[in-house]
Amino acid sequence: MKVAVVGATGLVGTEMLTVLAARNFPVTELIPVASERSKGKEIEFKGKKYKVVTPSEAIALKPDVALFSAGGDTSKEFAPKFAEAGITVIDNSSAWRMDPTKKLVVPEVNGDVLSADDKIIANPNCSTIQMVVALKPLHDKYKIKRVVVSTYQSVTGTGVKAVNQLMDERAGKDGEKAYPYQIDLNVIPHIDVFQENGYTKEEMKMILETNKIMRDDSIKVTATTVRIPVMGGHSESLNIEFENDFDLNDVRAALAAQSGCIVVDDPASLQYPMPKDAHGRDEVFVGRIRRDESQPNTLNMWVVADNLRKGAATNAVQVAELLAEKGLI
Repeated sequence: MKVAVVGATGLVGTEMLTVLAARNFPVTELIPVASERSKGKEIEFKGKKYKVVTPSEAIALKPDVALFSAGGDTSKEFAPKFAEAGITVIDNSSAWRMDPTKKLVVPEVNGDVLSADDKIIANPNCSTIQMVVALKPLHDKYKIKRVVVSTYQSVTGTGVKAVNQLMDERAGKDGEKAYPYQIDLNVIPHIDVFQENGYTKEEMKMILETNKIMRDDSIKVTATTVRIPVMGGHSESLNIEFENDFDLNDVRAALAAQSGCIVVDDPASLQYPMPKDAHGRDEVFVGRIRRDESQPNTLNMWVVADNLRKGAATNAVQVAELLAEKGLI
């Protein structure tokens, strides 16, 4: 299969190449794509070197599938052009997520919505992906009424500039800033731009995307998203109110049975998920599972995943795998 990776030189694009190789996706020819200024650079994939091309050149090479991770503006400009050429696009930006004509897919949650007509498929926001993987089996079993989520998000979610800012600050050096404030030894309760309602765009993404992916607008979600000086993964504290009561052992069993989910929940042995343990992994880790004793039918839990893997690259590759499995590409 001919596979284009658009944004191949970026953090997520690089991770996509790693994931394609690790999961043995049937790549017969790789087409690394980036902007004009990166044209001609060499990318190594599975021991072979490939030259970076521009999006227009990539379309002419007719890949079967194009994994996009080059920002919303690039996606809006080029995804329709790839689609018109018969190339299936899986887009990691926010450009198409809430478009009613496009599918927003997490394979373990709503992979059944995919069809041969889907030429632009949206990859959800990183913090939404890990949350809905954990919510899906519980919604099926107990019906979720409301979710209160607070996130603790890695600097890798912002990109290379943010990683450099953290490491520069840690080394006591001046350098380019990704954030308006120091991030080392600090916490910034601000991810993406503020909206008129006082929420950030990141918070609204989690709210709106969850309803679309879960195919249930009755689920109420409220979010606070926070950047912390961590690399390796995003963490989330979830408070979930159900219509029906639950047994904690049944909750753990339902989560353990969920594809792509690993339960790490043994407080007596100090076992709980942490971003350093999720780093480089494709699964979503869940722990600190306990009843909310302040109101009925309500559960607290802690969810962790590598935001560059399951939160971005892995989910996109899994969508491609599912399309191939169904014979849709």
